[in-house]
Amino acid sequence: MKKRLLFIAVPIFLILTGFIMDKKRDKIWFQKSTTINCNIKDIDKSLENLGNHYKQIMDKYPGMINVELIEAGEDFVTIKTNEGLMKRTNFSISKSEGKILVEFDEEYITSQLTTYSHFEERFEGKNNEVELNIKISNIVAPGFLGFLLRNFGGNNIGKAFLNSYKQTFEK
Repeated sequence: MKKRLLFIAVPIFLILTGFIMDKKRDKIWFQKSTTINCNIKDIDKSLENLGNHYKQIMDKYPGMINVELIEAGEDFVTIKTNEGLMKRTNFSISKSEGKILVEFDEEYITSQLTTYSHFEERFEGKNNEVELNIKISNIVAPGFLGFLLRNFGGNNIGKAFLNSYKQTFEK
């Protein structure tokens, strides 16, 4: 009887997990803002070298003990951390007076899970302060661990990125 129940329950669970995952793909997973006491020119200068920029941010990210820049180019960055391999690709940077918009896709490969997402980082400078808005969307994380991450991890992960920026750039 138990084997029969498992035979029916496991496929149903997998189908439901896949259904829930598909519903999250086009939705915003995290979006919040913070104010950083720095000049927009500091952000602009840092973004001239994407590899160093994102290595610095990840150095301040909670739980990151070892952060190593593996490779970087004009539209990609690959960083190895103690948790796994972070591949950020398809960078697009738009600038206007006092504003910077950075967009990219991320694949994060750990021993337990591989996730895919899209990031938007909006910087707006005013009076030696920068308002940073981070939006993470199109999250794809398969399986049970992915289900937990998709449904319960967004706020903690997003806030950690905001705090990493604050620690990196605040004077």
